[in-house]
Amino acid sequence: MRGAKEHSLRLARMMGSGRDRLVGQALFAGGERIQVEAQVSITRGAVSGKNHVPSRPGEPPNADTHRLSDNIETLQPAPLRVEVSSNAPYAVALEYGTSKMAERPYMRPATQKKRGEVVDLVRRAVNAVIRGG
Repeated sequence: MRGAKEHSLRLARMMGSGRDRLVGQALFAGGERIQVEAQVSITRGAVSGKNHVPSRPGEPPNADTHRLSDNIETLQPAPLRVEVSSNAPYAVALEYGTSKMAERPYMRPATQKKRGEVVDLVRRAVNAVIRGG
């Protein structure tokens, strides 16, 4: 086979730890973009205290105490795995609603809005690995 040595070297580079590092960095950067978008959607126009106005059903929650937005974090539990979540006790109830409260999603819209950017970041990282960068 012609070019077998070059092909083998390229495959070895693609399987090495550099792959995990570059792609993992891109995934983490994408997670941070989703995190920031979710935080901004919660805090945009928010008023705390006695002038606080709750959000309407279907819209992101309006921050009052900022506990929800301050508890959104991006973690990387494995080299190629990133999680964006809020650890506020009422985060899930706001995102998905309850039997008595309509949902006020903030994470799903942030993910949808940033999906293209995240895909582009990861695509560029994968291409860099393939090129040997």
